[in-house]
Amino acid sequence: MEHLRSPANILTLIVVGLCAVVPFLAPALGEPFYVIVFARIMIWAIAAVSLNLIMGYGGMISFGHAVYLGIGGYTIGILAFHGITSAWIQWPAAIGACALISLIFGAISLRTKGVYFIMITLALAQMIFFLSVSAERYGSDDGLNILSRSDFGVSFFDLNDKLTMYYTIFAVLLASVFISWKLVHSRFGVVMRAAKSNDTRVQAVGVSTYRYRLIAFVIAGVMCGIAGLLQANFERFVSPDMMNWPRSGELIFMVVLGGMSTLFGPVTGAFVFLMLSEILSTWTIHWHIIFGPFLVLVVLFARGGIHGLLTRRSDKGVGP
Repeated sequence: MEHLRSPANILTLIVVGLCAVVPFLAPALGEPFYVIVFARIMIWAIAAVSLNLIMGYGGMISFGHAVYLGIGGYTIGILAFHGITSAWIQWPAAIGACALISLIFGAISLRTKGVYFIMITLALAQMIFFLSVSAERYGSDDGLNILSRSDFGVSFFDLNDKLTMYYTIFAVLLASVFISWKLVHSRFGVVMRAAKSNDTRVQAVGVSTYRYRLIAFVIAGVMCGIAGLLQANFERFVSPDMMNWPRSGELIFMVVLGGMSTLFGPVTGAFVFLMLSEILSTWTIHWHIIFGPFLVLVVLFARGGIHGLLTRRSDKGVGP
């Protein structure tokens, strides 16, 4: 019980609790705009959780992870453009496209390590980015409007209803954290963490770490793609910007800020990152001058991110 009352867990409960009640709390406080802000935070949190699975637990620093946001989103947008709005076609198609592309990219990039892995994931992602920019029929760099959200064909689950859309995103966020927890605490997760620690030693005992890392890469790509299809449905708009390399850099910062290798660290990181940028941008148009040094200070003095900082302070307080 003492562990559950740690500052890190209390912060997690506050963030998740706020996400749960904001659709009712924000309008009551006269700030309905924050419902949209929190929905965006949760979508980015899903993408950050997926990146943490391979980066935090697998040591694979992908600098092109946001490409799966774009693939998931564009699959919804392109199908809607051609008049296919059924969710039973759109969602499996988006997931399948993300799985296929992440399988191909993973099979290529996982044959490299270190800075070469970072650069090849960036190069492959930018290839898809420039492909989307050149697709003039689908809006090129102006983006593509989505006239109709995914239709499940049932009256009790309509994404055009604001609460249904919001709590669908919330449910997917909780499911993505749960799936990460199950994977990390399974034999699969043990091999992943062992390979991150000493890949050569794990291979020496007869375990093919390449296969495990490739499966993790595909799972993370699919999870990020689901965040993309939710973003496309929520915003009713997709553009190449959602998969450009700065978006991948922001995802990495969210994971580092919240705490790598922690289940809810990416959720906290996405919350702090996007709320701070939202608040600071209302103060000054030069908000990056404040935000940049803040992120540098976190990296320098809060090793392990916010969750790591709170856990260390808690451990010191518990001492004999």
